[in-house]
Amino acid sequence: MKLIFAGTPEFAAAALAALLDAGHEIALVLTQPDRPAGRGMKLTPSPVKQLALQHGVTVLQPLSLKDAEVQARLAAVGAEAMIVAAYGLLLPPAVLSIPRRGCLNIHASLLPRWRGAAPIQRALLAGDAETGITIMQMDEGLDTGAMLMRAALPIAAEDTAQTLHDKLAAQGAATIVAALRQLEQDALPAQLQDAAAATYAAKLSKAEGSIDWRRSAVELARAVRAYNPFPVAQARFQGETWRVWQARAVDRPGAPGKVLAADKDGILVGCGEGALLLIELQKAGGKRLPAASFLAGNPLAPGQEFDA
Repeated sequence: MKLIFAGTPEFAAAALAALLDAGHEIALVLTQPDRPAGRGMKLTPSPVKQLALQHGVTVLQPLSLKDAEVQARLAAVGAEAMIVAAYGLLLPPAVLSIPRRGCLNIHASLLPRWRGAAPIQRALLAGDAETGITIMQMDEGLDTGAMLMRAALPIAAEDTAQTLHDKLAAQGAATIVAALRQLEQDALPAQLQDAAAATYAAKLSKAEGSIDWRRSAVELARAVRAYNPFPVAQARFQGETWRVWQARAVDRPGAPGKVLAADKDGILVGCGEGALLLIELQKAGGKRLPAASFLAGNPLAPGQEFDA
């Protein structure tokens, strides 16, 4: 099938690779403009652009899809469908109507749950037992289009946003290939979403990473997993900011923010309910360290308190 592909990060690159491997003709790739990255802040092409260029696919990086010249360029391709995955730009109605079979989005949740920008992290924060991939026929709303295919994925107790992202990227790649196979046979029925069951996955902010010890240990453990690798959960101790990369909830009472134990197993801190065992930490400018190594350079004793 002749396709236009629109996507930017690694999640989208996995889908593009699968479509290329499946033999689809990728006539044009849309991706975000190169952005500064790394310590040198050099302009860096997106993972999708890098993959497209490796395969000799033409790449277009418009700042907006509302431009008439850009829309004419898309129409000239004559693609049967446009596949969209974590692209980063809104598709106006004029673009949605260009491909004969419309625009299909690869969304990292089981819609209508977690429409929006951060479905992976919000599923972890909510303690959801499962998530998955929805292939959706795009319309003018925010992830409101009819569902064409869904594939569920259990959320493991140890999953972080990174590990869940990687699992969903692979699942999304496989699911879009399966969906297009059925679409080519006109055997991909659409199912309307139940708007009453919709939830919204708001974009993450750095401020969310701040640990509030008054919350329950279970909630904070979820937050540590959801904010790994961004924005990373952060605790304040004697004016310093410590990043918390791994932690788990423990059923033990203790005053919020008070150190209950500090040994090779971790730093146990009281919460509003239960206690949080900090397992992997990082000081500003330092390396990520297991608790035992961290404590060797930052000794703590029961009774000390984290900043409120």
